[in-house]
Amino acid sequence: MAKDKTPVTPAVRQLRAAGITFTDHPYTYEEKGGTAVSSRELGVAEHAVIKTLVMEDDRKEPLIVLMHGDMQVSTKELARAIGARSVEPCRPEVAQKHTGYLTGGTSPFGTRKQMPVYVEQTILDLPKIYINGGKRGYLVGLAPGDLERLLNPTPVTAGHMKIRG
Repeated sequence: MAKDKTPVTPAVRQLRAAGITFTDHPYTYEEKGGTAVSSRELGVAEHAVIKTLVMEDDRKEPLIVLMHGDMQVSTKELARAIGARSVEPCRPEVAQKHTGYLTGGTSPFGTRKQMPVYVEQTILDLPKIYINGGKRGYLVGLAPGDLERLLNPTPVTAGHMKIRG
């Protein structure tokens, strides 16, 4: 992908339609590399790279969780925060059906199906975040306030730091 060409994904279309200012951040995608690879490739803190996770509650209702790249979701804490008995990650093919995006390229913007969005509340305190733009190897940089205005997410406390081995 040329560094100066923004891919036209459903996420980019939604951001543009809403008049959101964002920066393009393409990088070389590595299978199962996650936010450690994208933060390294872009030279930004992994804490500012936001994961878009598609999960489902005990009623099999899908939801999106936005979490710092260097943190993990406590499904127990998340379930408690949203009033569900349990929450678990969707299988990749189920997540793709709900979002229209491949695993590793999932954006909270421009999803195929409307789903509730939950955001780790400390993400909203960052000056800038980097989040998937709807394609593997492509993040967009934007202000958390713009994410808030566009998605109207519910802030939750459901994260804990990853233990790196």
